[in-house]
Amino acid sequence: MTLSRRLALQPLSGHIRQWRILLSLFFCLALAFAPSLAEARAGSSFGGSGGGSSFGSRGMRSFENNGAAPLSRSMAPTPPAASPLAGGAYGGSFFSRHPFLTGLAGGFLGSMLFHSLGGFGNVLGGLLMVLIIGGLIFFVIRLLSGRGFSLAGAGGGMPRSIGAAASPQPQQYRGHDTTVGDADLNAFQSIHAAVQEAWGRADLGRLRQLMTPEMLSYFSEELTRNASQGVQNIVSDVRLLKGEISESWEEGDLQYATAYLRWSALDYVVRPDRSPGQPDYLVSGDPKTPTEAEEVWTFVRRRGGNWLLSAIQQV
Repeated sequence: MTLSRRLALQPLSGHIRQWRILLSLFFCLALAFAPSLAEARAGSSFGGSGGGSSFGSRGMRSFENNGAAPLSRSMAPTPPAASPLAGGAYGGSFFSRHPFLTGLAGGFLGSMLFHSLGGFGNVLGGLLMVLIIGGLIFFVIRLLSGRGFSLAGAGGGMPRSIGAAASPQPQQYRGHDTTVGDADLNAFQSIHAAVQEAWGRADLGRLRQLMTPEMLSYFSEELTRNASQGVQNIVSDVRLLKGEISESWEEGDLQYATAYLRWSALDYVVRPDRSPGQPDYLVSGDPKTPTEAEEVWTFVRRRGGNWLLSAIQQV
């Protein structure tokens, strides 16, 4: 090959190598960030609500959809695995239902990407192979799940019973629905105000009297983090704007109640080792302008006992 021919090919090969790197990075980023983007949710910024997260336990209804943000941290037992649905399909995503095939596809994709980065493969050809392999995997899944084909039919067996496929699945026991009165709602409002006040003073002893041990562990963790960073989240002038019961139920000798709460408060973060007049005293927030929050609080008690905070969810 002549020198002029080599010089003409060098820019072209450089562009191809750059495109390979860009495409590879695109696929890696798409795979890495897809789950986190799907799970992202907005929440309140109040310190008393755990920094915008939803946490705690709601008994047998911990993982039910009650219109609020799902519990991101909970010690409640996880629900049983999804049962087969009509037609043989299982709940959950493809990746959770077929981890072995997902691992094979991921390993193949990774090898193709790194192979392309090394300059020994063709990107377009590699992508085509990924599509072909993906199509074959999809074909096999459909074949095994019985969506588009019937293994029993191929062997002369009886087809799937339509009545059995359409029969409803037995529902999991979720407690016995009950009602609570105005006295209970007043107790919830008092607990809400007391929790916010104790949080603003970093009073762990007072919080212990107002919530379950699980919730106390979460609040204690947040207070420890603030102390290690040399800051304190002050929540004061708490005013409940609206409070209503959304559901209540019993589980054995335990009683649960969930309430929707909309409230306002002065919420800001300071450095307790500084004086209010110093410029670095205020870290964030506004000590003069109240802000609002909407949350769902769940309370629990032994029959005849005192109500305790057991979960906080953002709305």
